[in-house]
Amino acid sequence: MYINLKLVREPWPGERWQRFFSHAWPLFRIWYTSEGEDARPDLVTCRSLLELHMPELVPVYNSLCRLAGEDEMAWRFLSMWCPPPYMAGCSQVAWTKGSPTLIRNYDFDPRFVDGRVRYTEYCKPVIGIQDSGWGLLDGMNDDGLAVALAFGGRKMSGVGFGIPLVLRYVLETCTTVDEACTTLSRIPVHMGYNVTVLDRSGTYATVYLNPDRPAQVIYQASATNHQHQVEWDEYAAFTNTIERKHFLEQCLAEPRLSRAAMIKHFLKPPLYSQQYLRGFGTLYTAAYDVGKGSVKIIWPEKQVEASFRKFEEQKVEVVLLRPVGRYLAK
Repeated sequence: MYINLKLVREPWPGERWQRFFSHAWPLFRIWYTSEGEDARPDLVTCRSLLELHMPELVPVYNSLCRLAGEDEMAWRFLSMWCPPPYMAGCSQVAWTKGSPTLIRNYDFDPRFVDGRVRYTEYCKPVIGIQDSGWGLLDGMNDDGLAVALAFGGRKMSGVGFGIPLVLRYVLETCTTVDEACTTLSRIPVHMGYNVTVLDRSGTYATVYLNPDRPAQVIYQASATNHQHQVEWDEYAAFTNTIERKHFLEQCLAEPRLSRAAMIKHFLKPPLYSQQYLRGFGTLYTAAYDVGKGSVKIIWPEKQVEASFRKFEEQKVEVVLLRPVGRYLAK
């Protein structure tokens, strides 16, 4: 089991994004229409809701649609309005001892990832790990704001945007945690998510988002895959969300723990998972140092680094499934 990750610098959507999408769209389409083509909103609805809630992204969206070709289904997909439900597991923490750093593990099925770290300049310079074509799983902007998502652990789905595009929008339009929380609280999302935000000042928050109740801003530095309490027992047990949250809280309470030691914890159980064949394995650890404007993407045996000052395009292939003993020995 392995993951391929490409670091790509393309300030505005162009030929390289078009090549990616031409290759990925057949699989995206299977997922997007998995509940039937009529189950997804029509194009007029998709476009009008994007214009209403995230107007600053409309020029980018128009460019993406042109590059995607004459395919109305692709245009609907790219709006990310009311996509099919999807879930992932994550652990994340806002680290504020020293240079503020957002550290997170992204846990998902390695067969269904975009495999791109993109440096873009749509509204402002942004570096992030791409999802669903142009959304983000996590990232930072050059104002010193970082964000990361975690599934909220609820079965409920409703009317709203897919969270990766909301994260993109936050980084394109916000500078501080307060601005990010305000933006996150007003945009409808189609499932429950926990979004952790951190800025250069060391201010942090986690926002609990849901389609059926108002957003809640929780001033906690850590988040896993439940909100105030567990609402989906089977999922919580499978992902060990309670155990991971308690572990993160214990780490944060340790006064002598360094950032390097915290990152090492993310590379071992209980935070690091190898349940790839069950769709819940750690695909990467990301550490966004917002003070320096740099990110390290880390695995137990390899890492890459990028920043706004130095972003080198490259391709990284990482073998994910190793004997457990090799990880524990690190």
